[in-house]
Amino acid sequence: MPAHRKLIRRTALAATAGVAALVLAACGSDSGGHDMGSMESDSSPTATASASASAEAGTHNGADVAFATEMIQHHRQAVEMADLADSRASSQEVKDLATKIKAAQDPEIKTMSGWLTSWGEEVPEDMSSAMPGMDHDMSSSMPGMMSSEDMDKLDKASGAEFDTMFLEMMVEHHEGAIEMARTEKADGKYGPATKLADDVITAQTAEIGQMNKMLGKS
Repeated sequence: MPAHRKLIRRTALAATAGVAALVLAACGSDSGGHDMGSMESDSSPTATASASASAEAGTHNGADVAFATEMIQHHRQAVEMADLADSRASSQEVKDLATKIKAAQDPEIKTMSGWLTSWGEEVPEDMSSAMPGMDHDMSSSMPGMMSSEDMDKLDKASGAEFDTMFLEMMVEHHEGAIEMARTEKADGKYGPATKLADDVITAQTAEIGQMNKMLGKS
């Protein structure tokens, strides 16, 4: 009987120890799981992806710099042409279109100038008011840019002659801007710049259609 009682006691103690071990293991697992969850939340895939996307949006390359630098000059000439329409155009529709073009492109010039400054690049100097003709000739390599002779002719025209000349020149000018914007979309890296290129393509394609109708070409 004493031996039998000792055996029962040992069995009970072993069972109690086993239960205690299981409880401790369960507690440890809960605690460890909670800590790991906290660690994972701090470095979750979502947070990492967000940081990567933010970094990517801020990067730029040479194509972005070239796009901003050249499009600023391109837009400046379009604004200069639009300014002439107020006193020289005979058609109210031409005057309204010129006002619309200026309202769209002036803010874009400011936006692109801000990009160049933030990238440590030089904003191209506006030469049109300092040395007439120089601005146009220096930029003649850009698609759609008018020469100094073209601008002189437009400056001297008035009435219906101006309207036709303005529309024909602006169609060519817009086509050049669209070509530049497509290059930016293909080669650029800076998100806001490629978005602006998209906007230029959309807006100026629509305006080309409008101007061709005004010219009786479609």
